[in-house]
Amino acid sequence: MSAVSPARRAAFAILKAIGEGRGHSDAMLRAKSVTALSTADRNLTTALALGVLRWQIDLDRSIRPFLKHPNAKLDSEVLIPLRLGAFQLLRMDRIPVHAAIDESVELAKQAGHRFASGMVNAVLRRLADARGEPAENMSDDCCRAYPAWLGDRWKANYGEGTARAICRHGQTQPNLTVRISGDSVEEALAAEDIVLRPGELLTPARQVVAGDVTKTTAFRDGRIRIQDEGSQLIAELVPRGRAMLDCCAAPGGKTLIVAERNPDARIVACESSAQRLAQLRERLKPLGSRVQCRLADATAIEDDSSFDVALADVPCSGTGTLGRNPEIRHRLRPEDLPRQADRQKAILRGALRAVRPGGYALYSTCSLEPEENGQVVETVISERADVQLVPLRGRIEELRVDGILVDAAAKHLMESLTPEGVLRLLPGVLGTDGFYAALIQRKA
Repeated sequence: MSAVSPARRAAFAILKAIGEGRGHSDAMLRAKSVTALSTADRNLTTALALGVLRWQIDLDRSIRPFLKHPNAKLDSEVLIPLRLGAFQLLRMDRIPVHAAIDESVELAKQAGHRFASGMVNAVLRRLADARGEPAENMSDDCCRAYPAWLGDRWKANYGEGTARAICRHGQTQPNLTVRISGDSVEEALAAEDIVLRPGELLTPARQVVAGDVTKTTAFRDGRIRIQDEGSQLIAELVPRGRAMLDCCAAPGGKTLIVAERNPDARIVACESSAQRLAQLRERLKPLGSRVQCRLADATAIEDDSSFDVALADVPCSGTGTLGRNPEIRHRLRPEDLPRQADRQKAILRGALRAVRPGGYALYSTCSLEPEENGQVVETVISERADVQLVPLRGRIEELRVDGILVDAAAKHLMESLTPEGVLRLLPGVLGTDGFYAALIQRKA
């Protein structure tokens, strides 16, 4: 019986769990079952799992012509080995053909599909014979890796060139970005063979060039945090205050930045899931009593006119994070967007109720979709005569003056503002995920 490498076995398990709705790739790739692997196996697991998720639609399109019954529904434990084998044959140029095929066949066998394993073998051999040069690098076929409805709406909303750029970014591995708490931390990381370079936007951000930061003492001690630079920026855009509300706080990365920038503030961090609240409390424990973690639905916050500032970083479709969370494209449906928007409006209404006259609410998403962004803000503002949209130009300039933005970042961010002063970061333009942010003030 042929052996299956630990990397392929782990990738199979991750893809199966994701297909059954039992997890998300970013969390599963940081699980102990993966981090315990050797560096080489861990890297291959990541490449295989994320690669299959990114190219799944196109892989299925490549596989189907070689099936005896192209329209037949395949068991996931057969389809996943086919996808893994096809990805290695079509998208990787350093994997021997025999390894890609033989281990995919063995995965199907060990999953209990001995009869179907013969079909896996035949299909992958035909695919190997029919393929051209392996296409590890990006090319214009990246749009084939997305549902047609999603690509069509990006073309309609942003133009064909930008839509292609969004698709290309979603097919690449994002930069691993961390937030550091000072020069001494950077020196400690260097001593553990971690190579960093400056972030593109923020002075506390660093991109990891080499090394595994999760194995370092600084990471275990919480002196560095893995966080996309765009996500860090959203928290930096929150205006200063003495009483602050984080409406949807988990997992807590933005809350930590808000607390860092407002050391004397009283902060209430809300989360509607008891499990996520427990994780949030653990993560925010170093902040002590000045942060109150509360099990609460952000749509029904009862603290009317109690806060100077509210952050409404709302749950969303996540279409700005498809490079980091590629499985979203397979789960999302067009009808999900208006349903998300209804809840997002309710959360923003709650945030505006919670701030006192003269206070601010920062609304943000990691979505590219107008239904979740501008349309939400426009609808909620139109309902109240006592709120107004505040252009983010002033806030960006404050961050520049305070030395929080790196040189030239302010100019790039200004160019990413809409005419109304709303920030719209498209994926990859500044090396970040896609984000939307709008600042709203309750009139005094």
